[in-house]
Amino acid sequence: MSIFYDRQQELERYEFMMGEARGRLAVTLDALTDALILVGQHGVYCASTRNPAVPALDLQAVLANINGAKELVSSVMEKLRLEKEAAE
Repeated sequence: MSIFYDRQQELERYEFMMGEARGRLAVTLDALTDALILVGQHGVYCASTRNPAVPALDLQAVLANINGAKELVSSVMEKLRLEKEAAE
C-alpha cells in the first residue's frame, strides 16, 4: 500500500498547514517516528547477549539510521521555513 493512501488525511492536513513540501516532510517524520517506536519495542525483546541493557547490534544500526534520517528531514524543513520567512 502507498503512503499516499495510508496517510492521506494526515498528508492533506499537513500540506494545507505547511505547504506541499514541508507537509510531506512532516508526515515523513511521523512515519519515521512510528518506525522508531516499533523498533524500540522489538529491542526490548531482542536484547544483546553481551549487554542485556541495550538492543541487539542490528537494531542499534536500524535505530541510528532512522534517527539520522529524521535529523536530515528536520534540517530540510528548517531550511525551507527560513527561506520562506526570508522571502516574505
